[in-house]
Amino acid sequence: MKNVDVLNTLYVGIDVGSITNAVHATDFSCERTFKLSVGNNHPGAEVLAQKIAAYMNDKQFSDLIIAMESTSVYSTHIASFLSTADILMPFKPYVYCLNPMVTKAYKKTFIGEGKSDPVDALALADFARAGKIKSEPWRGSQYLALQRLTRHRLHLIEAVAREKNYMLSNIFLKFSELAVDNDRQPFSDRYGATAAAVLTEFLSTEDIASMPLPDLADFVNQKGRGHFADPEATAKLLQQAAANSYRLDKCVCEPITIALASSFNCIKAYQKEVKAVDCAILQVIKGFNTNEYQSFTSIPGIGPVFAAGVLSEIGTIKAFKSHESLAKYAGLIWPPNESGNFKADEKRLSKQGNAYLRYYLLEAANSVKNYLADYKDFYNRKYAEATTHKHKRALALTSRKLIRLIFGLLDKNQLYTSPIGGSV
Repeated sequence: MKNVDVLNTLYVGIDVGSITNAVHATDFSCERTFKLSVGNNHPGAEVLAQKIAAYMNDKQFSDLIIAMESTSVYSTHIASFLSTADILMPFKPYVYCLNPMVTKAYKKTFIGEGKSDPVDALALADFARAGKIKSEPWRGSQYLALQRLTRHRLHLIEAVAREKNYMLSNIFLKFSELAVDNDRQPFSDRYGATAAAVLTEFLSTEDIASMPLPDLADFVNQKGRGHFADPEATAKLLQQAAANSYRLDKCVCEPITIALASSFNCIKAYQKEVKAVDCAILQVIKGFNTNEYQSFTSIPGIGPVFAAGVLSEIGTIKAFKSHESLAKYAGLIWPPNESGNFKADEKRLSKQGNAYLRYYLLEAANSVKNYLADYKDFYNRKYAEATTHKHKRALALTSRKLIRLIFGLLDKNQLYTSPIGGSV
Protein backbone atom coordinates (compact mmCIF):
# COMPACT_ATOMS: atom_id res chain seq x y z
CA MET A 1 0.00 0.00 0.00
CA LYS A 2 1.24 3.47 -0.81
CA ASN A 3 2.83 5.73 1.76
CA VAL A 4 0.15 7.92 3.35
CA ASP A 5 -0.28 10.07 6.40
CA VAL A 6 -2.05 7.39 8.43
CA LEU A 7 -3.40 9.87 10.98
CA ASN A 8 -5.10 11.90 8.24
CA THR A 9 -6.34 9.03 6.09
CA LEU A 10 -9.94 7.88 5.73
CA TYR A 11 -10.21 4.13 5.29
CA VAL A 12 -13.35 3.03 3.47
CA GLY A 13 -14.46 -0.59 3.35
CA ILE A 14 -17.11 -1.67 0.84
CA ASP A 15 -18.88 -5.02 0.96
CA VAL A 16 -19.96 -5.35 -2.65
CA GLY A 17 -23.24 -7.02 -3.55
CA SER A 18 -25.11 -7.48 -6.80
CA ILE A 19 -27.82 -5.02 -5.68
CA THR A 20 -26.43 -2.96 -2.79
CA ASN A 21 -23.04 -1.98 -1.37
CA ALA A 22 -22.54 -1.81 2.38
CA VAL A 23 -20.02 0.91 3.32
CA HIS A 24 -18.09 1.55 6.53
CA ALA A 25 -15.47 4.29 6.86
CA THR A 26 -13.07 4.91 9.73
CA ASP A 27 -9.95 6.82 10.63
CA PHE A 28 -6.78 5.38 12.15
CA SER A 29 -8.03 5.77 15.73
CA CYS A 30 -11.49 4.40 14.87
CA GLU A 31 -13.07 7.52 16.35
CA ARG A 32 -14.32 9.32 13.26
CA THR A 33 -16.54 6.86 11.38
CA PHE A 34 -19.64 6.65 9.23
CA LYS A 35 -21.55 3.88 7.51
CA LEU A 36 -24.30 3.65 4.93
CA SER A 37 -25.78 1.41 2.27
CA VAL A 38 -26.11 2.45 -1.38
CA GLY A 39 -27.28 0.77 -4.56
CA ASN A 40 -24.68 -0.95 -6.69
CA ASN A 41 -25.51 1.26 -9.65
CA HIS A 42 -24.48 4.63 -11.04
CA PRO A 43 -26.77 6.78 -8.82
CA GLY A 44 -25.63 4.83 -5.78
CA ALA A 45 -21.98 5.34 -6.70
CA GLU A 46 -22.53 9.09 -7.07
CA VAL A 47 -24.17 9.27 -3.64
CA LEU A 48 -21.25 7.38 -2.12
CA ALA A 49 -18.63 9.60 -3.78
CA GLN A 50 -20.43 12.75 -2.58
CA LYS A 51 -20.72 11.38 0.96
CA ILE A 52 -17.01 10.48 1.08
CA ALA A 53 -15.94 13.86 -0.33
CA ALA A 54 -18.13 15.78 2.12
CA TYR A 55 -16.82 13.78 5.07
CA MET A 56 -13.21 14.18 3.92
CA ASN A 57 -13.63 17.97 3.74
CA ASP A 58 -15.54 18.22 7.01
CA LYS A 59 -12.99 16.17 9.01
CA GLN A 60 -10.01 17.51 7.04
CA PHE A 61 -8.62 14.18 5.83
CA SER A 62 -5.78 14.37 3.34
CA ASP A 63 -5.67 10.81 1.99
CA LEU A 64 -8.25 8.23 0.95
CA ILE A 65 -7.93 4.44 0.88
CA ILE A 66 -10.87 2.38 -0.38
CA ALA A 67 -10.88 -1.42 0.02
CA MET A 68 -13.31 -3.95 -1.38
CA GLU A 69 -13.16 -7.61 -2.34
CA SER A 70 -12.90 -8.66 -5.95
CA THR A 71 -16.40 -10.11 -6.31
CA SER A 72 -16.76 -11.43 -9.86
CA VAL A 73 -17.86 -8.49 -12.05
CA TYR A 74 -19.88 -6.76 -9.31
CA SER A 75 -16.88 -4.85 -7.96
CA THR A 76 -15.69 -3.68 -11.39
CA HIS A 77 -17.98 -0.68 -11.88
CA ILE A 78 -17.77 0.72 -8.37
CA ALA A 79 -13.97 0.36 -8.30
CA SER A 80 -13.61 2.08 -11.66
CA PHE A 81 -16.07 4.86 -10.69
CA LEU A 82 -14.45 5.71 -7.35
CA SER A 83 -10.91 5.65 -8.77
CA THR A 84 -11.81 8.26 -11.41
CA ALA A 85 -14.61 10.32 -9.77
CA ASP A 86 -13.86 14.02 -10.19
CA ILE A 87 -15.18 14.88 -6.74
CA LEU A 88 -12.61 12.54 -5.14
CA MET A 89 -9.60 13.57 -7.22
CA PRO A 90 -8.32 16.17 -4.69
CA PHE A 91 -7.79 13.31 -2.23
CA LYS A 92 -5.86 11.10 -4.67
CA PRO A 93 -8.02 8.02 -3.98
CA TYR A 94 -6.42 4.59 -4.02
CA VAL A 95 -8.93 1.82 -4.65
CA TYR A 96 -8.00 -1.80 -3.89
CA CYS A 97 -9.84 -4.90 -5.10
CA LEU A 98 -8.65 -7.58 -2.70
CA ASN A 99 -8.52 -11.33 -3.08
CA PRO A 100 -11.26 -12.76 -0.79
CA MET A 101 -8.83 -15.51 0.26
CA VAL A 102 -6.57 -12.81 1.75
CA THR A 103 -9.30 -11.11 3.80
CA LYS A 104 -11.18 -14.24 4.85
CA ALA A 105 -8.97 -15.03 7.86
CA TYR A 106 -8.86 -11.37 8.95
CA LYS A 107 -12.66 -11.21 9.12
CA LYS A 108 -12.64 -14.05 11.64
CA THR A 109 -10.84 -11.81 14.15
CA PHE A 110 -14.05 -9.80 14.60
CA ILE A 111 -15.29 -12.17 17.29
CA GLY A 112 -18.86 -11.62 18.45
CA GLU A 113 -19.73 -9.28 15.58
CA GLY A 114 -21.63 -11.94 13.66
CA LYS A 115 -21.83 -12.18 9.89
CA SER A 116 -23.45 -9.32 8.01
CA ASP A 117 -22.65 -6.97 5.14
CA PRO A 118 -21.93 -3.96 7.42
CA VAL A 119 -19.56 -6.08 9.55
CA ASP A 120 -17.76 -7.27 6.42
CA ALA A 121 -17.40 -3.65 5.30
CA LEU A 122 -15.98 -2.75 8.73
CA ALA A 123 -13.49 -5.63 8.47
CA LEU A 124 -12.30 -4.43 5.06
CA ALA A 125 -11.85 -0.86 6.32
CA ASP A 126 -9.90 -2.15 9.31
CA PHE A 127 -7.85 -4.42 7.05
CA ALA A 128 -6.72 -1.30 5.17
CA ARG A 129 -6.23 0.66 8.43
CA ALA A 130 -3.94 -2.07 9.78
CA GLY A 131 -1.70 -1.80 6.72
CA LYS A 132 -2.44 -5.34 5.55
CA ILE A 133 -2.91 -4.44 1.89
CA LYS A 134 0.08 -5.63 -0.15
CA SER A 135 -1.42 -5.60 -3.65
CA GLU A 136 -1.43 -2.85 -6.25
CA PRO A 137 -4.43 -0.48 -6.53
CA TRP A 138 -7.09 -0.64 -9.21
CA ARG A 139 -5.33 -0.21 -12.53
CA GLY A 140 -8.05 1.21 -14.73
CA SER A 141 -10.01 0.40 -17.87
CA GLN A 142 -7.10 -0.48 -20.17
CA TYR A 143 -6.17 -3.45 -18.00
CA LEU A 144 -9.82 -4.42 -17.71
CA ALA A 145 -10.27 -4.36 -21.49
CA LEU A 146 -7.31 -6.67 -22.06
CA GLN A 147 -8.25 -8.89 -19.12
CA ARG A 148 -11.78 -9.45 -20.39
CA LEU A 149 -10.38 -10.62 -23.72
CA THR A 150 -7.73 -12.95 -22.29
CA ARG A 151 -10.18 -14.43 -19.79
CA HIS A 152 -12.79 -14.92 -22.49
CA ARG A 153 -10.18 -16.70 -24.58
CA LEU A 154 -9.63 -19.16 -21.73
CA HIS A 155 -13.41 -19.62 -21.50
CA LEU A 156 -13.47 -20.62 -25.18
CA ILE A 157 -10.48 -22.97 -24.77
CA GLU A 158 -12.23 -24.66 -21.85
CA ALA A 159 -15.41 -24.94 -23.93
CA VAL A 160 -13.46 -26.81 -26.62
CA ALA A 161 -11.98 -29.14 -24.01
CA ARG A 162 -15.42 -29.82 -22.47
CA GLU A 163 -16.93 -30.58 -25.87
CA LYS A 164 -14.12 -32.98 -26.75
CA ASN A 165 -14.46 -34.74 -23.43
CA TYR A 166 -18.23 -34.95 -23.82
CA MET A 167 -18.16 -36.38 -27.35
CA LEU A 168 -15.62 -39.08 -26.45
CA SER A 169 -18.46 -41.36 -25.28
CA ASN A 170 -20.20 -40.99 -28.64
CA ILE A 171 -16.95 -41.75 -30.46
CA PHE A 172 -16.59 -44.95 -28.43
CA LEU A 173 -20.17 -45.99 -29.23
CA LYS A 174 -19.71 -45.51 -32.97
CA PHE A 175 -16.04 -46.44 -33.43
CA SER A 176 -14.78 -47.99 -30.18
CA GLU A 177 -11.17 -48.55 -31.29
CA LEU A 178 -10.80 -44.92 -32.32
CA ALA A 179 -11.70 -43.77 -28.79
CA VAL A 180 -9.04 -45.77 -26.93
CA ASP A 181 -5.35 -44.96 -26.65
CA ASN A 182 -3.01 -47.51 -28.22
CA ASP A 183 -0.06 -47.63 -30.59
CA ARG A 184 -2.24 -48.75 -33.52
CA GLN A 185 -4.23 -45.55 -33.89
CA PRO A 186 -4.60 -44.40 -37.52
CA PHE A 187 -4.74 -40.70 -36.55
CA SER A 188 -2.65 -38.71 -34.10
CA ASP A 189 -5.65 -36.46 -33.42
CA ARG A 190 -9.04 -38.14 -33.09
CA TYR A 191 -10.65 -34.69 -33.32
CA GLY A 192 -8.80 -33.64 -36.47
CA ALA A 193 -10.34 -33.04 -39.90
CA THR A 194 -9.70 -36.57 -41.22
CA ALA A 195 -11.04 -38.26 -38.09
CA ALA A 196 -14.08 -35.98 -38.21
CA ALA A 197 -14.75 -37.01 -41.81
CA VAL A 198 -14.45 -40.70 -40.93
CA LEU A 199 -16.84 -40.38 -37.99
CA THR A 200 -19.47 -38.27 -39.76
CA GLU A 201 -19.38 -39.36 -43.43
CA PHE A 202 -19.46 -43.12 -42.81
CA LEU A 203 -22.65 -44.41 -41.22
CA SER A 204 -21.00 -47.44 -39.58
CA THR A 205 -17.66 -49.15 -39.08
CA GLU A 206 -18.81 -51.93 -41.43
CA ASP A 207 -18.80 -49.40 -44.28
CA ILE A 208 -15.15 -48.60 -43.52
CA ALA A 209 -14.08 -52.22 -43.12
CA SER A 210 -15.72 -53.26 -46.41
CA MET A 211 -14.50 -50.33 -48.49
CA PRO A 212 -11.78 -51.17 -51.08
CA LEU A 213 -8.39 -50.20 -49.67
CA PRO A 214 -7.37 -47.95 -52.63
CA ASP A 215 -10.65 -46.03 -52.30
CA LEU A 216 -10.19 -45.62 -48.55
CA ALA A 217 -6.59 -44.47 -49.08
CA ASP A 218 -7.84 -41.84 -51.56
CA PHE A 219 -10.45 -40.74 -49.01
CA VAL A 220 -7.81 -40.39 -46.29
CA ASN A 221 -5.45 -38.50 -48.60
CA GLN A 222 -8.21 -36.13 -49.72
CA LYS A 223 -9.54 -35.36 -46.22
CA GLY A 224 -5.99 -35.05 -44.89
CA ARG A 225 -5.12 -32.62 -47.70
CA GLY A 226 -2.09 -34.64 -48.62
CA HIS A 227 -0.50 -34.41 -45.16
CA PHE A 228 -0.26 -38.18 -44.67
CA ALA A 229 3.13 -39.54 -45.75
CA ASP A 230 1.63 -42.97 -46.53
CA PRO A 231 -2.17 -42.77 -46.99
CA GLU A 232 -2.40 -46.50 -47.77
CA ALA A 233 -0.71 -47.46 -44.49
CA THR A 234 -3.08 -45.14 -42.63
CA ALA A 235 -6.04 -46.68 -44.47
CA LYS A 236 -4.90 -50.15 -43.42
CA LEU A 237 -4.73 -49.09 -39.78
CA LEU A 238 -8.16 -47.50 -40.12
CA GLN A 239 -9.69 -50.67 -41.58
CA GLN A 240 -8.08 -52.80 -38.89
CA ALA A 241 -9.47 -50.49 -36.20
CA ALA A 242 -12.92 -50.66 -37.83
CA ALA A 243 -12.76 -54.45 -37.94
CA ASN A 244 -11.83 -54.64 -34.25
CA SER A 245 -14.51 -52.19 -33.12
CA TYR A 246 -17.86 -53.17 -31.65
CA ARG A 247 -20.78 -53.29 -34.03
CA LEU A 248 -23.49 -50.74 -33.32
CA ASP A 249 -27.19 -51.44 -33.90
CA LYS A 250 -28.27 -49.77 -37.14
CA CYS A 251 -31.10 -47.82 -35.47
CA VAL A 252 -28.48 -46.01 -33.32
CA CYS A 253 -25.93 -45.26 -36.04
CA GLU A 254 -27.62 -42.21 -37.53
CA PRO A 255 -28.47 -40.45 -34.21
CA ILE A 256 -24.90 -40.97 -32.97
CA THR A 257 -23.53 -39.63 -36.26
CA ILE A 258 -25.75 -36.53 -36.01
CA ALA A 259 -24.58 -35.93 -32.43
CA LEU A 260 -20.93 -36.28 -33.47
CA ALA A 261 -21.38 -33.90 -36.42
CA SER A 262 -22.97 -31.36 -34.08
CA SER A 263 -20.06 -31.64 -31.64
CA PHE A 264 -17.51 -31.17 -34.42
CA ASN A 265 -19.42 -28.08 -35.59
CA CYS A 266 -19.35 -26.68 -32.05
CA ILE A 267 -15.60 -27.25 -31.78
CA LYS A 268 -15.03 -25.60 -35.15
CA ALA A 269 -17.12 -22.60 -34.10
CA TYR A 270 -15.27 -22.25 -30.79
CA GLN A 271 -11.90 -22.47 -32.52
CA LYS A 272 -12.98 -19.79 -35.00
CA GLU A 273 -13.92 -17.53 -32.09
CA VAL A 274 -10.55 -18.16 -30.41
CA LYS A 275 -8.83 -16.86 -33.55
CA ALA A 276 -11.08 -13.78 -33.57
CA VAL A 277 -10.32 -13.07 -29.90
CA ASP A 278 -6.58 -13.53 -30.58
CA CYS A 279 -6.81 -10.82 -33.25
CA ALA A 280 -8.61 -8.52 -30.82
CA ILE A 281 -5.93 -9.14 -28.17
CA LEU A 282 -3.24 -8.14 -30.67
CA GLN A 283 -5.00 -4.83 -31.21
CA VAL A 284 -5.48 -4.04 -27.50
CA ILE A 285 -1.95 -5.04 -26.47
CA LYS A 286 -0.38 -2.45 -28.79
CA GLY A 287 1.18 0.30 -26.72
CA PHE A 288 0.27 -1.52 -23.50
CA ASN A 289 3.03 -1.57 -20.87
CA THR A 290 5.55 -1.43 -23.72
CA ASN A 291 8.78 -2.16 -21.85
CA GLU A 292 7.53 -5.19 -19.92
CA TYR A 293 5.70 -6.47 -23.00
CA GLN A 294 8.87 -6.33 -25.09
CA SER A 295 10.88 -8.06 -22.35
CA PHE A 296 8.25 -10.77 -22.11
CA THR A 297 7.96 -11.47 -25.83
CA SER A 298 11.75 -11.55 -26.24
CA ILE A 299 11.65 -15.02 -24.64
CA PRO A 300 11.50 -17.63 -27.45
CA GLY A 301 8.11 -19.33 -27.56
CA ILE A 302 6.17 -16.51 -25.91
CA GLY A 303 4.01 -14.53 -28.30
CA PRO A 304 1.60 -11.60 -27.85
CA VAL A 305 -1.32 -13.73 -26.60
CA PHE A 306 0.57 -15.44 -23.76
CA ALA A 307 2.23 -12.13 -22.83
CA ALA A 308 -1.16 -10.41 -22.79
CA GLY A 309 -2.63 -13.15 -20.62
CA VAL A 310 0.07 -12.70 -17.98
CA LEU A 311 0.35 -8.89 -18.08
CA SER A 312 -3.41 -8.39 -17.89
CA GLU A 313 -3.43 -10.29 -14.58
CA ILE A 314 -0.30 -8.89 -12.91
CA GLY A 315 -0.48 -5.34 -14.29
CA THR A 316 3.18 -4.65 -13.66
CA ILE A 317 6.00 -6.71 -12.24
CA LYS A 318 6.64 -3.90 -9.75
CA ALA A 319 3.65 -5.18 -7.80
CA PHE A 320 5.75 -8.19 -6.71
CA LYS A 321 8.77 -8.21 -4.44
CA SER A 322 10.26 -11.42 -5.84
CA HIS A 323 9.67 -14.33 -8.18
CA GLU A 324 8.40 -16.27 -5.13
CA SER A 325 5.61 -13.74 -4.57
CA LEU A 326 4.67 -13.91 -8.26
CA ALA A 327 4.56 -17.71 -8.12
CA LYS A 328 2.43 -17.56 -4.97
CA TYR A 329 0.00 -15.16 -6.64
CA ALA A 330 -0.36 -17.63 -9.52
CA GLY A 331 -0.81 -20.61 -7.19
CA LEU A 332 2.32 -22.31 -8.52
CA ILE A 333 3.75 -23.26 -5.15
CA TRP A 334 3.86 -26.43 -3.08
CA PRO A 335 3.03 -25.60 0.56
CA PRO A 336 4.61 -27.89 3.20
CA ASN A 337 2.47 -30.73 4.49
CA GLU A 338 3.87 -31.73 7.85
CA SER A 339 2.90 -31.96 11.51
CA GLY A 340 5.15 -33.02 14.38
CA ASN A 341 7.30 -35.89 13.17
CA PHE A 342 5.12 -36.43 10.12
CA LYS A 343 6.31 -35.10 6.78
CA ALA A 344 4.46 -35.93 3.56
CA ASP A 345 6.53 -37.47 0.77
CA GLU A 346 4.53 -35.59 -1.87
CA LYS A 347 3.34 -31.99 -1.79
CA ARG A 348 0.25 -30.83 -3.62
CA LEU A 349 0.26 -27.80 -5.88
CA SER A 350 -1.45 -24.89 -4.10
CA LYS A 351 -3.80 -23.72 -6.89
CA GLN A 352 -5.16 -21.05 -4.53
CA GLY A 353 -3.84 -18.17 -6.58
CA ASN A 354 -5.02 -16.51 -9.77
CA ALA A 355 -6.29 -19.32 -12.02
CA TYR A 356 -6.12 -17.20 -15.18
CA LEU A 357 -2.51 -16.22 -14.55
CA ARG A 358 -1.63 -19.84 -13.76
CA TYR A 359 -3.15 -21.02 -17.05
CA TYR A 360 -1.18 -18.56 -19.18
CA LEU A 361 2.06 -19.26 -17.34
CA LEU A 362 1.59 -23.01 -17.86
CA GLU A 363 0.83 -22.51 -21.54
CA ALA A 364 3.84 -20.22 -21.91
CA ALA A 365 6.10 -22.82 -20.28
CA ASN A 366 4.70 -25.54 -22.53
CA SER A 367 5.64 -23.41 -25.53
CA VAL A 368 9.04 -22.25 -24.26
CA LYS A 369 10.24 -25.82 -23.69
CA ASN A 370 9.87 -26.39 -27.42
CA TYR A 371 12.22 -23.50 -28.18
CA LEU A 372 14.83 -23.51 -25.42
CA ALA A 373 16.97 -26.61 -24.90
CA ASP A 374 17.57 -26.06 -21.17
CA TYR A 375 13.82 -25.84 -20.52
CA LYS A 376 13.20 -28.94 -22.61
CA ASP A 377 15.88 -30.85 -20.70
CA PHE A 378 14.47 -29.64 -17.39
CA TYR A 379 10.95 -30.72 -18.38
CA ASN A 380 12.15 -34.16 -19.52
CA ARG A 381 14.09 -34.65 -16.30
CA LYS A 382 11.11 -33.78 -14.11
CA TYR A 383 8.84 -35.89 -16.31
CA ALA A 384 11.08 -38.91 -15.73
CA GLU A 385 11.23 -38.27 -11.97
CA ALA A 386 7.45 -38.07 -11.52
CA THR A 387 5.55 -41.23 -10.59
CA THR A 388 2.04 -39.87 -11.29
CA HIS A 389 0.61 -37.07 -13.44
CA LYS A 390 3.96 -36.85 -15.18
CA HIS A 391 3.12 -34.13 -17.71
CA LYS A 392 1.21 -31.92 -15.26
CA ARG A 393 3.91 -32.12 -12.61
CA ALA A 394 6.77 -31.57 -15.05
CA LEU A 395 4.97 -28.63 -16.67
CA ALA A 396 4.21 -26.99 -13.31
CA LEU A 397 7.87 -27.24 -12.30
CA THR A 398 8.94 -25.88 -15.69
CA SER A 399 6.52 -22.97 -15.19
CA ARG A 400 8.12 -22.28 -11.84
CA LYS A 401 11.52 -22.12 -13.56
CA LEU A 402 10.07 -19.80 -16.22
CA ILE A 403 8.67 -17.46 -13.55
CA ARG A 404 12.20 -16.81 -12.30
CA LEU A 405 13.27 -15.82 -15.81
CA ILE A 406 10.19 -13.64 -16.40
CA PHE A 407 10.60 -11.81 -13.10
CA GLY A 408 14.31 -11.19 -13.73
CA LEU A 409 13.76 -9.79 -17.22
CA LEU A 410 10.75 -7.61 -16.39
CA ASP A 411 12.19 -6.33 -13.12
CA LYS A 412 15.48 -5.31 -14.76
CA ASN A 413 13.79 -4.15 -17.98
CA GLN A 414 15.98 -6.45 -20.10
CA LEU A 415 15.50 -8.54 -23.22
CA TYR A 416 16.20 -12.26 -23.28
CA THR A 417 19.58 -13.25 -24.69
CA SER A 418 20.72 -16.74 -25.52
CA PRO A 419 23.11 -18.36 -22.99
CA ILE A 420 25.58 -18.71 -25.88
CA GLY A 421 25.78 -14.94 -26.17
CA GLY A 422 25.58 -14.39 -22.43
CA SER A 423 22.64 -15.26 -20.23
CA VAL A 424 20.39 -12.72 -18.58
